[in-house]
Amino acid sequence: TGRIGMTLAEIATTLSSNPYFSAGAGLVGIGVGGQLLRQGYQVAKQYGKRRYLPTLEIASRDKSYEWVMQWISEKQGSSALQTSVETNFVQYENGEISTKTRLVPAPGKHWIYHKGRPIQIERQREKNMVDFSSGTPWETITLTTFDTTRRVFEEILEEAKEIAMKKEEGSTVIYTSMGGDWRRFGFPRKRRPLETVILDQGQKERIVNDSVRFLNSGSWYADRGIPYRRGFLLYGPPGGGKSSFVTALAGELKLNICILNLHARAITDDAVNHLLNNAPQRSIILLEDLDAVDTGRSGSLTFSGLLNDLDAVDTGRSGSLTFSGLLNALDGVGASEGGGRLMFMTTNRYFNLNST
Repeated sequence: TGRIGMTLAEIATTLSSNPYFSAGAGLVGIGVGGQLLRQGYQVAKQYGKRRYLPTLEIASRDKSYEWVMQWISEKQGSSALQTSVETNFVQYENGEISTKTRLVPAPGKHWIYHKGRPIQIERQREKNMVDFSSGTPWETITLTTFDTTRRVFEEILEEAKEIAMKKEEGSTVIYTSMGGDWRRFGFPRKRRPLETVILDQGQKERIVNDSVRFLNSGSWYADRGIPYRRGFLLYGPPGGGKSSFVTALAGELKLNICILNLHARAITDDAVNHLLNNAPQRSIILLEDLDAVDTGRSGSLTFSGLLNDLDAVDTGRSGSLTFSGLLNALDGVGASEGGGRLMFMTTNRYFNLNST
């Protein structure tokens, strides 16, 4: 009698002797093996990057961005060939113009050495993303090196900060409001001595002593739950030394200055409140020329309009600053607790200001 069926060994022998099947099985084996190798390579690559290639990404809106860019520029020196230029233009009150340029790495990949360790720097500029507060393209820099810890990046950040702070020693940093954010205005300026500002007898000393006493009274305000802020109104004819005194006072107290432009197109109630709540630490807030009138600029908001109408003033721009919104930002429920904030307001004609 004949056998029905075949054993597994016989089936395997029959298939292996078939040339068509053998060729197909070989191709399948090669394909599967190749896929496994690719997957294994990707897994090993990702593991290697996570374990031995630490990275540090810094966005252009982060305060350390400028520190690191300056640090990189000094590290590269004159050996860098792919660079971008950054020009700073400042015009002083006496008409004098000062310009400074700095070469920084251009967008792309660069290499530097830090303590004998190679570091790759990649500067990326997003073409479709813009920082609306400054109008500049959104940028990031990414540092990559060979290591098993992130200690090298902590050292770089600390070194970059120390270099930046050293350059600002003995200087006053000026910030200006741009949209809903604070931006540095120009380079740090040499501190102006108080002796160069002439005021009526006793005025200068009285304000300085009051400011020093206020800055040293943080615990007194905290114990009583009182907002830790103080405001001054300086008035007098143009050229009388109001802004110059604020600049000299900032230098005497080793503070910076934040200039809040109430006439900017993007200034609204919410923007002012946000700016005052997020002002840089150890800074004097300066609101200049509260009585200024600017009727010649289309779409501008004048402070006289705010004083004549306590409701919103719509001058054709999107959003507007109201006088009540300004008062709430200065001393309302949502106002900043201050943290030791000094605020100075200047006006040429104080009798034009609303009694509120």
